[in-house]
Amino acid sequence: MTQRSPGLATHYLRYSSANVLVMLAGLVSFPILTRLLDNTQYGILGYYDTWLLMAVAVAKMGAQHSILRFYPHDGDAARMQRFSTNLFYLPLLLSLLLWVLAGGGIVAADWLTGRTQPAVFWMAMIMTPMLVYTSLVEAVLRITQRSRMVMVTRVAWRYMQLVFMLGAVIWVSHSADAAFAGKMIAAAAGMAFYVAWARGKLTFSRQELDLGEARQSLSYGLPLLATEMLAVALVSIDRLMLKGLSGDFAVVGIYGVGAALAMQVHMFMNLTVFEAFTPMANRAYTSEGGAEAVRALKRRMLMPMMYASVGVAMLLWCLGTDLIIALSGQGKAASGPVFATMGATNALLPVMLVCAFGLSLERRTKTIMGLMLGAVAINAALNWWWIPAFGVMGAAYATLVSSIASSTASCLLVDRSLRQFPDRRTVLTMIAAASAGIAGAWLTTRLDLRPGWQRMMLGGMMIGGPYLLTLLALDGRLRALLQPKLRALEQRAGEGLAG
Repeated sequence: MTQRSPGLATHYLRYSSANVLVMLAGLVSFPILTRLLDNTQYGILGYYDTWLLMAVAVAKMGAQHSILRFYPHDGDAARMQRFSTNLFYLPLLLSLLLWVLAGGGIVAADWLTGRTQPAVFWMAMIMTPMLVYTSLVEAVLRITQRSRMVMVTRVAWRYMQLVFMLGAVIWVSHSADAAFAGKMIAAAAGMAFYVAWARGKLTFSRQELDLGEARQSLSYGLPLLATEMLAVALVSIDRLMLKGLSGDFAVVGIYGVGAALAMQVHMFMNLTVFEAFTPMANRAYTSEGGAEAVRALKRRMLMPMMYASVGVAMLLWCLGTDLIIALSGQGKAASGPVFATMGATNALLPVMLVCAFGLSLERRTKTIMGLMLGAVAINAALNWWWIPAFGVMGAAYATLVSSIASSTASCLLVDRSLRQFPDRRTVLTMIAAASAGIAGAWLTTRLDLRPGWQRMMLGGMMIGGPYLLTLLALDGRLRALLQPKLRALEQRAGEGLAG
């Protein structure tokens, strides 16, 4: 199934283009939903989104990680059928069994206690197996480096979700129930497309059932299942503890507005990088030279990644509140500091995660699980201490500290043969450029600019302009990297004008 694949830059461009388009859909839906849903309804939407994420993480049982790690790149037709039987369909069947048992248990418990679950809960339950299936198919597409197809399907699904969610909220009801109904319809459409694609490509055969291979997959994937659950908990625990400590969905809504926009940064800066990087790193480690090939791949990434991450983080830290005001109005300004803190954190983390990448290659999945468990424990402890002291910002500070602690520990624990940091020239150039950007931020504070669009646009130019110009002036490698792409764009523009 593996095809000849383009390079890392092409994959990154495709994934980043898809995520930009997905993020634009979020920028369309975000201001509309935050204006049409009050803080309570927005809090309910985020609350059940959290439980949906956790349910999907459990139901996948880490199968997507096993698909990425054990895919037979050079396998023949028989090996591919054995792979799809034992690493795709068997986990999917176990997931469906778990879902049936969980749903039956909830129905029985409600009948015995006389309770009734809300409609949004049952919609989340229905969506769970749909999202499990689409996630496993997408894992196959990613490891076979079909980034074009992933890009197209992801964008199409997100815009279907946008249309159905907003249509339901605008024309049916200004409620979380309506928003979730729209999400469910889009999820069903996405699953139907993937079912049609997988038919004939991922086949099941009872003769190919291999319990030993399935056990190996589970041994590798289950610790990563626990890690994924803990990662969802790390994202979710702030909302849950805010609700528990304050008893007010409105407080959860204030946090949720900032955290939701920060998640768009995570999608663009973190998920995009690892969607392009992880399949290539797995192939490099298994068939192209081992640890040294992985470090060479990291060296190619870290210079442009560090420059981009620091620049984005600086802009978000300084102007995050203005972006919230511009998108959602002055009434959501309280969410601005949450977004600034968490967005800047999400922009910087990919650099440390690439430096530390390698534990999964070494199959040290229990170590990865332990690191995530430590991050959740730190986050929960700091939330318990800081939410009463600092309110909503206490949860944001706890996320910042726990994320830094986890990524730093990863750098220390990964084998030295796989660890790779940015070179000294990149670090010194970044410091000089960041100093120029900070000077621009200071000048922005001296001007009498209106919060929102005006301060965001002018401030962005005064911070980002000096930062970028300093990088281009000091680092010829960056100029050499950008010049061919700029010439290609100029040539295409010229051909378009001539045509």
